[in-house]
Amino acid sequence: MRATHRSTRVATQACRAAANGQTFLNRIRTDLGLDFQIIEAEEEARLSVLGCASLLDPESELALIVDIGGGSTELSWVSPKAVLAGGLEPPVLAWGTCPIGVVTLAEDESEPDAEKLAWFEGVVTRLAESIAPVGNAQHLREIFEQGRAHVIGTSGTVTSLAGVHMDLPRYQRSRVDGYWFDVGECRDVINRLLNQTLDERAANACVGKDRADLVVIGGAILDAVLRVWPAPRIRVADRGLREGVLMRLIAQHTKGAS
Repeated sequence: MRATHRSTRVATQACRAAANGQTFLNRIRTDLGLDFQIIEAEEEARLSVLGCASLLDPESELALIVDIGGGSTELSWVSPKAVLAGGLEPPVLAWGTCPIGVVTLAEDESEPDAEKLAWFEGVVTRLAESIAPVGNAQHLREIFEQGRAHVIGTSGTVTSLAGVHMDLPRYQRSRVDGYWFDVGECRDVINRLLNQTLDERAANACVGKDRADLVVIGGAILDAVLRVWPAPRIRVADRGLREGVLMRLIAQHTKGAS
């Protein structure tokens, strides 16, 4: 019996925001025969929740899933118990997208050679002001302030910070994915990287040349989120949107084969 292969391809913030996003995808379809679907921000957030569902702590009252991308940051507030019981359509209490990502922010913010701490503090303060109204979820803040919630970080920023903290000689997904990261220790790692040169960051196997100029900017976004939505710990997710898409695809394939 010949195996049936199914695939799906999605495009996110870069193509949503670009004036020529659909033109670019049309060219890919013409030249490569690959058909991409531009998904809305809400669907992107829901897929990230689905991909991270197994990492939620059911003992926590709430969780905030933070997806720091290149062009935007998605925030999704969920009840872990409800998500774990929600199947392929996880309920989301609130969600929002902020048009700030590591690449777009790096283009606007030049990291100085001196007075780095003051610069970083200024960036985080401005970001926190932009992030505070995202999602209209202020009614949930008290639960975070009382320590009854946790954060899941799904992005290259968070996985890199965890790898640096664990002092891994090379990045290992099996050790990073699912790791519980104390927020104080996370901030210590960001501060350590802030005080390093680009070459020193690039020499770390969990950062590398491609992320050397982005990891601190990503840390600023994460720190800003945590100032608005305080939590004692972060669960690191080397998973998210991709796994959510895969889970939906598997379900469709299984249903079609039955």
